[in-house]
Amino acid sequence: MDSEGAPQVQEIELEGVGGGTKKMKVKNETKKKKISKKTSSYFPKFGCFRIEHDVSGGGFDIEVVDESGQRPTPTHLIIMVNGLVGSAQNWKFAAKQFLKRYPEEAVVHCSERNSSMLTFDGVDVMGDRLAEEVVSVIKRHPSVQKISFVGHSLGGLIARYAIAKLYGRDISTELSPVNGRCESQISDQECHDRKYEGKIAGLEPINFITSATPHLGARGHKQVPMFCGFYSLEKAISRVAGLFGKTGKHLFLTDHDNGKPPLLLQMVGDSEDIKFMSALRSFKRRVAYANVRYDKLVGWSTSSIRRRKELPKRRHLSRHEKYPHIVNVETAKSTSVADEGPHESKVSSGSSKLDFEEEMIRSLTTMSWDRIDVSFSGSRQRLLAHSTIQVNTYCVNSDGADVIQHMVDYFQI
Repeated sequence: MDSEGAPQVQEIELEGVGGGTKKMKVKNETKKKKISKKTSSYFPKFGCFRIEHDVSGGGFDIEVVDESGQRPTPTHLIIMVNGLVGSAQNWKFAAKQFLKRYPEEAVVHCSERNSSMLTFDGVDVMGDRLAEEVVSVIKRHPSVQKISFVGHSLGGLIARYAIAKLYGRDISTELSPVNGRCESQISDQECHDRKYEGKIAGLEPINFITSATPHLGARGHKQVPMFCGFYSLEKAISRVAGLFGKTGKHLFLTDHDNGKPPLLLQMVGDSEDIKFMSALRSFKRRVAYANVRYDKLVGWSTSSIRRRKELPKRRHLSRHEKYPHIVNVETAKSTSVADEGPHESKVSSGSSKLDFEEEMIRSLTTMSWDRIDVSFSGSRQRLLAHSTIQVNTYCVNSDGADVIQHMVDYFQI
């Protein structure tokens, strides 16, 4: 968070929005501060990035401004969510790549409400916080009409919970007239149906992207590679999952609040109170980036939403010419066309962990997913694969830049 003093201006080497590589000034400011005439000379004619921090501590927005400090009216809001013990800074590199490609159409918000030790509070608590954060961001950007989410690791689960809380939510009373009003000639009910049915907080859902996210949890079926497939070790860790807070119980499927199934199992069904599957299905694209090897925290099958027997044979993997660390791209259709409607989870809390996993796979694959398999084999950064796939810190995770570029190139704006 910036201090109360003058805005901080940082000079960095970036590819200009108008092409070419030039030195740029990135200006960090609080929401309350205006761009002064003195600093406007720092902005190149082709535009540069402005990082605007939420004064409430809810992360920061990155957008493009022109030489006079004026910003466009973006229509697409991109929400980026960090993983366990992460922060908004983890997405800074990726956010800038999105804005280089879509300088006028997009504004990127890097979430900060669930950072550091707050990531142990539980997927549900963090999902609630993210949902409220998204509403506050929409208030600041009344021109946005579309929304996409990009989540790394645990952030993908947090985003799945948050979109369910925002699905069909009527926030018209919370918004300014610019993006909250309806035509006077239609009824209030018709206005509500038009604006919120099948939408996320009133916005059109476009891309839902996860990167190394444990969609199936972290227990059983060798989902945590660092346990080396020893089920006795996995079982022992699951017994002390509470040491990792409520989040640990959720990931290891050991939570049974009020006799209900584990939260991750609830999140593959719809209920009267919350529509997890309807919210996820509302997005035009769902994409799962997964590390094939060297990710010690999240296994290949759980991050790509596959059974282990369905994983591609490694001998058949080949590097992409343009994106050298992408070794397989699979565009899959839903496995059950007949199950396109709301899905009710019917697994009891007494089912086995393997049954839980199978139920999650069956439910999540009733909708289409693009699966992008990533391998850092041969890279000096391969042992940091979990962070490198996100380019968490460029100086130590730069090999993942091609993965981020793939994400940007195939992003539906």
